[in-house]
Amino acid sequence: MVANLTSEPFSHVAELDRRHVWHHLTNHYAFDASPPMMVVKGKGLRVWDANGKEYLDAVSGGLWTVNVGYGRTSIAKAVHDQLVDMCFFANSAGNVPGALFAERLLEKMPGMGRVYFSNSGSEANEKAYKIVRQIAHLKYGGKKHKIIYRERDYHGTTIGCLSSTGQFERKNQYGPFAPGFVEMPHCLEYRNQYDDVDYGPRAAQELETTILREGADTVGAVVLEPITAGGGVITPPAGYWETIQAICKKYDVLLHIDEVVCGLGRTGTWFGYQHYGIKPDIVTMAKGVASGYAAISCTVTTDAVFDLFKEDPKDRMGYFRDVSTFGGCASGPVAALENLRIIEDENLLDNTQRVGAYLLAKLHELKSKHELIGDVRGKGLFCGLELVSDRRSKTPVDETVVMKIAADCLEQGVMIGRTNRSFRDFNNTIALAPALIATEQDIDQIVASIDDALSRV
Repeated sequence: MVANLTSEPFSHVAELDRRHVWHHLTNHYAFDASPPMMVVKGKGLRVWDANGKEYLDAVSGGLWTVNVGYGRTSIAKAVHDQLVDMCFFANSAGNVPGALFAERLLEKMPGMGRVYFSNSGSEANEKAYKIVRQIAHLKYGGKKHKIIYRERDYHGTTIGCLSSTGQFERKNQYGPFAPGFVEMPHCLEYRNQYDDVDYGPRAAQELETTILREGADTVGAVVLEPITAGGGVITPPAGYWETIQAICKKYDVLLHIDEVVCGLGRTGTWFGYQHYGIKPDIVTMAKGVASGYAAISCTVTTDAVFDLFKEDPKDRMGYFRDVSTFGGCASGPVAALENLRIIEDENLLDNTQRVGAYLLAKLHELKSKHELIGDVRGKGLFCGLELVSDRRSKTPVDETVVMKIAADCLEQGVMIGRTNRSFRDFNNTIALAPALIATEQDIDQIVASIDDALSRV
């Protein structure tokens, strides 16, 4: 007999949730008085809670994931049919959707050659770090093993990924961390730490400074988000990426781009790095790969990186000795294939560019109206508002102010995002990432709700 998930009264299910489920990023003290929100249905950009209230979701599932929107029956059917035929087999063997999706994905990534499947962004980044570390042993006697990361960037929840994350409150209380990860400064031009007119190349030059300080013969890779996501939606300044690429080539440092948030259309191109003309060695992705319809992540490398692991067949330890259990689940790549088809057939990259430009313009209008907004930034359907108590000093508002605005918007029926317990002082950015199917009318509703909330703070 098939379980009927709708047969239980929602009040009973909510009580079970309150008593038994450990929720993400949540202080459960509040649930002593009432259970958490339970989202029970989604269609397009909208979701409904157990009480029947409708919300416009401006953050694509709360974590910038549901890129093609809710209720895509074609993805659900593709997953259903695949699971009936073959649900899972260890990825030491192949499966049909995995091979087909790898080919289609690489068509969108000129210069890249191999796809390693796993099940989350954190895991994808861990695989990349292991690749870098193993290359250090295969090629450099173990010495060129250090990985540089950037202040304000986020790369995942595991100890290894937190070791490479530049956000104090995300890391606080989880140390000690893995050795060999080294931080370089951020590239947020609004908070220019150099008073330099040509800020982009100057901020990027910190990579070379860090490499030389650590010793160029010890640094194997640098991991960077193309647009810093949870650290405040930070778009790179002009000249930044060109300088980063040149420094990597100069010191034989692998360039690892973390596309977990930006990948598969979020910024208006297939990948965020493609706005800037750079050629990475490793690219990781997760959230938008299947728009949340199945768990899948990818660690993509150039053929040059891949070939380092197969040069000597006599070396019994020279291949990439790694496994991801759920990297063998066939539902991920088959969902990703249909997700990719939808983006292509519905011209969602074009829509993201057009509606994203409209969103950015509307946010600049908000800035002219509300002194609380210090900076507006973003690309495509990925935008942020940094809130300050004083524009001249750029003093960030307290985190509670942003929390109140988010709560006000939620009461109006619009879900927005925000920097959440990431920094000591800079949890002051509203983040917006509606699905790539968003319309100008959707944007008007999102911006109007923020406008009303700002008027009440």
